[in-house]
Amino acid sequence: MGLLIGFLGGVFGGLVGLGGGTVMIPLMVGLLKLPQHRAHGTSLVAVFFTGLVGALTYGLQGSLDPKAALFLALTAILTARFGARFAHGLSERNLKRSFGWFLIAVSFLLLLRPYLAPLGLVRGELPQDLALLLAGAFTGFLSGMMGVGGGTIMVPAMVLLLGMPQHTAQGTSLLAMVPASLVGAHTHLRLGNVDQDLALGLVPGVLVGTFLGGELAHVLPEGALRLVFAAVLVWTGWRYARPGR
Repeated sequence: MGLLIGFLGGVFGGLVGLGGGTVMIPLMVGLLKLPQHRAHGTSLVAVFFTGLVGALTYGLQGSLDPKAALFLALTAILTARFGARFAHGLSERNLKRSFGWFLIAVSFLLLLRPYLAPLGLVRGELPQDLALLLAGAFTGFLSGMMGVGGGTIMVPAMVLLLGMPQHTAQGTSLLAMVPASLVGAHTHLRLGNVDQDLALGLVPGVLVGTFLGGELAHVLPEGALRLVFAAVLVWTGWRYARPGR
């Protein structure tokens, strides 16, 4: 079952350019009845491997900014640990609600993605480096807490603030999240929030699914896919977040 969940997470993530955690976590909780905390920790293990392979792929295409990735990772490594511990301290109910609102926010960012332009709102090397450090800190915490890669936050930040091309921003975010997701996954493992047997099944499924999803994305209508996936995220997120849960 882990292989199938990883595959589905990879396919849908590859289709719309999102990490598989937004798909894998609801599937692990809904189908396998995994506790929310363990689903988040287990997802981060898969995120590490997908980030590693994805960054390598973008690197071979020359779509990486190593310096930006370094600055993002410097603070993300620190805050990913705190995010994992913060999630561990939440009740199951509150963590589910937080994850639900996160999914809803991701759906809106997904719809806005085509309209992002490389504006370069932050000028100068020092201000840009500081912006990267702040973005990394926020994303690292969110990654450790929510069990996801964090590209939905990093990519818009780099495009809007630094004026970085979308493709390069995606590759850079993948590279930055490799060490951050490793730290987050390790912290969750120490806290007992990783199902190691399930994680072993997720990893190959995600890698194959991401490749297939990326290939299908070139032949399927991107706008319709993004709209459908955003609607699914809103529906799933509201199921988690609704007050009467």
